[in-house]
Amino acid sequence: MSKLHLVFGGRVKDPMTLEFQDPNQLDVVGIFPDYASAEKAWRGAAQRTVDDAEMKYVVVHLHRLLEPDLEA
Repeated sequence: MSKLHLVFGGRVKDPMTLEFQDPNQLDVVGIFPDYASAEKAWRGAAQRTVDDAEMKYVVVHLHRLLEPDLEA
C-alpha cells in the first residue's frame, strides 16, 4: 500500500492547538503519495499564510489511519 499523506489547513481558534474555527472552510491542498511531496506542498501552503498566526496547515499520515497495525 502507498504511504498516502493528506495536506490541509485553515483558521484555528488558538494557534497552539489544531481546533479549526470552521471545518467547512478548510483548505484541502491534496493527497500525496509520499511524505516528501506532502511536505513540499505543506511548506508552500504554510509560506503563503506565514504572516497570519491563526492559519495552520498540517500533514496527516493517511496510511497510519488506514492500517494502524502496520506501524510499530
